[in-house]
Amino acid sequence: MEAGGLPLELWRMILAYLHLPDLGRCSLVCRAWYELILSLDSTRWRQLCLECTECRHPNWPNQPDVEPESWREAFKQHYLASKTWTKNALDLESSVCFSLFRRRRERRTLSVGPGHEFDSLGSALAMASLYDRIELFPGVYEEQGEIILKVPVEIVGHGKLGEVALLASIDQHCSTTRLCNLVFMPAWFSPFMFKTTSGHIQFDNCNFENGHIQVHGPGTCQVKFCTFKNTHVFLHNVPLCVLENCEFVGSENNSVTVEGHPSADKNWAYKYLLGLIKSSPSMLPTEDSDSLMSLDLESRDQAWSPRTCDIVIEGSQSPTSPAATSPKPGSKAGSQEAEVGSDGERVAQTPDSSDGGLSPSGEDEDEDQLTYRLSYQVQGPRPVLGGSFLGPPLPGASIQLPSCLVLNSLQQELQKDKEAMGLASSVQGCLIRKCLFRDGKGGVFVCSYGRAKMEGNIFRNLTYAVRCIHNSKIVMLRNDIHRCRASGIFLRLEGGGLIAGNNIYHNAEAGIDIRKKSNPLILCNQIHHGLRSGIVVLGNGKGIIRNNQIFSNKEAGIYILYHGNPVVSGNHIFKGRAAGIAVNENGKGLITENVIRENQWGGVDIRRGGVPVLRSNLICFGYSDGVVVGDEGKGLIEGNTIYANKGCGVWMMSSSLPHVTSNHVSYNGLYGVAVFSQKDGSGEFPGGHGAQENFSEDGDAILWEPELEKDDDPLRRPVTIALVESNSINHNGASGLYVQSSEALHVVTNVIHANGDRGITVAQSGQLTRVTNNSISCNRQSGVKVEAQCKVELRGNGIYDNRGHGIITKGDSTVVIENDIIGNRGSGLQLLPRSDTKVIKNRIHSFRAYGIAVRGRAKALVQENIIFQGKTSKTIFQQISNNRECILQNNKFLVFKKKSDTWRLVNPPARPHLESSLRGPSAAHSGQKVTAMATRITARVEGGYHSNRSVFCTIL
Repeated sequence: MEAGGLPLELWRMILAYLHLPDLGRCSLVCRAWYELILSLDSTRWRQLCLECTECRHPNWPNQPDVEPESWREAFKQHYLASKTWTKNALDLESSVCFSLFRRRRERRTLSVGPGHEFDSLGSALAMASLYDRIELFPGVYEEQGEIILKVPVEIVGHGKLGEVALLASIDQHCSTTRLCNLVFMPAWFSPFMFKTTSGHIQFDNCNFENGHIQVHGPGTCQVKFCTFKNTHVFLHNVPLCVLENCEFVGSENNSVTVEGHPSADKNWAYKYLLGLIKSSPSMLPTEDSDSLMSLDLESRDQAWSPRTCDIVIEGSQSPTSPAATSPKPGSKAGSQEAEVGSDGERVAQTPDSSDGGLSPSGEDEDEDQLTYRLSYQVQGPRPVLGGSFLGPPLPGASIQLPSCLVLNSLQQELQKDKEAMGLASSVQGCLIRKCLFRDGKGGVFVCSYGRAKMEGNIFRNLTYAVRCIHNSKIVMLRNDIHRCRASGIFLRLEGGGLIAGNNIYHNAEAGIDIRKKSNPLILCNQIHHGLRSGIVVLGNGKGIIRNNQIFSNKEAGIYILYHGNPVVSGNHIFKGRAAGIAVNENGKGLITENVIRENQWGGVDIRRGGVPVLRSNLICFGYSDGVVVGDEGKGLIEGNTIYANKGCGVWMMSSSLPHVTSNHVSYNGLYGVAVFSQKDGSGEFPGGHGAQENFSEDGDAILWEPELEKDDDPLRRPVTIALVESNSINHNGASGLYVQSSEALHVVTNVIHANGDRGITVAQSGQLTRVTNNSISCNRQSGVKVEAQCKVELRGNGIYDNRGHGIITKGDSTVVIENDIIGNRGSGLQLLPRSDTKVIKNRIHSFRAYGIAVRGRAKALVQENIIFQGKTSKTIFQQISNNRECILQNNKFLVFKKKSDTWRLVNPPARPHLESSLRGPSAAHSGQKVTAMATRITARVEGGYHSNRSVFCTIL
């Protein structure tokens, strides 16, 4: 700068003494002076902003300690906003008719107070003309009658806020009014401090105490930097109303009520308010300024990493690591021979050859000891996430998630969903922005087709934050809702809208409560550390719940009941103290592509008529079971990856009728799939599952029943028998499938591979259990074991390379027909005393033991089987005693002739025949996922598991 050669610092010091008009003139001198004026942002502009009696700190009341990005810009926005009420004067002056007789007149300033021109506000208003300014000097002004504003005026308190108190009831009949720097209290004769029906009212830097403000459409209002103490703002059919940087404290009812659809009849101020809103800084997220998505919540035990591609396992030994399945005490170290366990069951102690391909019969013996080779193919586990395999959950390992399971930012979600973007960008009805609601009963109540938008507000220590009912719509962006004594956000009676990017936590009831046909879009929120559930959907409530972080809640992360039917997709639900998702009391829902991990109880819990569609979710690292289907639970469980849970992969209780298909169930601490007949009848469940929960504020649960909708959902086809179909069940700590039930069960076309105990254990089966077309291979003990008094049919299965017997049975009604029982370490088929078995048209081989071994007084029909000879020291068939009840008919025994003989399973080829059954829509939907890069989330896996029962039911 060339002005006298003075340095810039000295010029800034000189210019810091100028007033606002002088600064404006200096900025017009030249470009250098303009930039110099702008450089005064943190000095003179800051000083002007804070000294202005008509406004407060730009970030008051939520962040008064945080400086704005630009003090000059903040001051400019307030200055422009403060002049909105006078825009009507410009419209009048610009009209052609009026301009013919226009005479320019200066605005007058009328002074009210002791020793001034007028003693009362009423007398000053009687003398006021258009757009005059009335200044009230310090004092208390009490008006004994209702004040009617007939001409546009500006009423301003002189001095500091709080020095001028006005006890009055004002009714605005003019087109526009501005009130500033006043303390309002109701008059003795009316609780209404201010009301208008058609004009525009502007409040700046005022306090309102213990009264009501009422605005009816087409009237509009603009409120900024105001405090409302136990004051109710009632907005009826308003086309547009702006409440910005306000504080609402101690309300005995709702702080703000928005009622009725926005009026189609708009006053003159509507277009100016709309322009002011669009010109102010946007609250919509950007890729570079996504504040919620950049929070480091791991240090606050919130474990939130929004762009998630990998799960990193941290902690001690996994529940299915080698130590958990180590050789039993007393066995010989390094023994390669199978040993005989209880009931004659053979238990191999050799290292795990888990993923076999061709027969491993020669892996422990030299080539010269082989008698022949039998060629067949073992069905191993199918690929899961992103077309890859999940290995054992060892510390430091990483699971790469497919792109469909990676959390997107709010901006990405809005760009994908044009309808959501339209909602987020819309402004209709009431706009509440950067306000604080605290220490009262209610925050915002929207009813009867009302419309409201809330951005950047804080709701705390209220009974509830927001209620939306009767076909109303709300848009909530980036609000902070915590420590409510009931639910944070409550929707009922067909309420809806967009709830996105909010932080909802530490609420006494549900973070979001959806009832009675309400249908909101819930997107990219944090819902955490609630004292009950994160989200509750009931009473025919609907909604789309997508891409949220729901964690550390005391009860279920999402609870669906009483015919609630939401779409739940793309969420991360973790570290809950109960179930991740609970579906109860005839709840429904489409639950797809979520990551559900590290929850204390079941990842998903389905009970009491719950009938969800659970598809393509990752359910992992839970401290109990992956999926629990309780008493009378139903639904479709399809294409999920259920991995490394400390309990069972899937736990099915009595009277449940789920369809469990195309899932990948692996590395769980107990059974892969367990079916039990034990009842839940105590009625006491841990948080998130209990009947003691009272979700009906209107009375008993029966009130929901008259509102039931007709169930025409094509995704839910009727299931009359529990069905376990086309699953990959592998590397689980106990049996792949454990059945202890008095009800019928179908087990069809599953791959049951390399589990830590038997492939299938049927401990109780009061009705027929059908096991059809399964591949049962490489399990640590027998392929299939059937206990006494069980009814089981085994048909079309391939039972290969298990380390005990192929099949061991003492059931009183067992049918073994058309199976391939090949390469098992024990006998191919062992029939124990008092068993009753039909063995028909099977192909049977055991390399080390007998093809069929009959123990004691077993009743059997052995007919039309092909039995291959094993070692030279063993025979093909063994019968311990002379048992006349064992009948052999038309069996074919194949004996080797030379070492080079190779027998193949042909006509038909090796069973099971899975190819056609596994190419349905279920497998295609869950199979090929595209992997995307992102950051990581952490999980902890701890060693050990209960010996024989579900963790969930053990604690019950």
